[in-house]
Amino acid sequence: MAARDIFHDAVRKGLEKEGWVITDDPLEIEVGGVEMYIDLGAERILVAEKAGDKIAVEIKSFLGASNIYEFHTALGQCFNYKIALEIQEPERVLYLAVPLGTYTSFFALQFIQIVIQRSQLKLIVYDPVNEVIVEWKN
Repeated sequence: MAARDIFHDAVRKGLEKEGWVITDDPLEIEVGGVEMYIDLGAERILVAEKAGDKIAVEIKSFLGASNIYEFHTALGQCFNYKIALEIQEPERVLYLAVPLGTYTSFFALQFIQIVIQRSQLKLIVYDPVNEVIVEWKN
């Protein structure tokens, strides 16, 4: 199992503040002999807007030397996780959680926006300092 992201707890607390119940930490998926660990699994049952929704969240900090390298890695993970979830838990929607600073700078770049759109990547933008979810990008 991979190490937790530095902002793991901040995202978890942000989701809980929004009424999500963390069901898995991490969410283990096994498909065709391959084990994968998505950072969080969560469920929201009573809130009308997202009633009965189940999500899986892969958390990234983007604190490394190269945002594009980290983006490539995150995109590859999300591609694999999305397929695994379609097979094992098709009711669960996958999100990539990214910090606000990275979202407003790197994720605002035209090329990155095109990749997000074409890959149908769903994002959670979080504030790691205040431990809140800033925006959901579907």
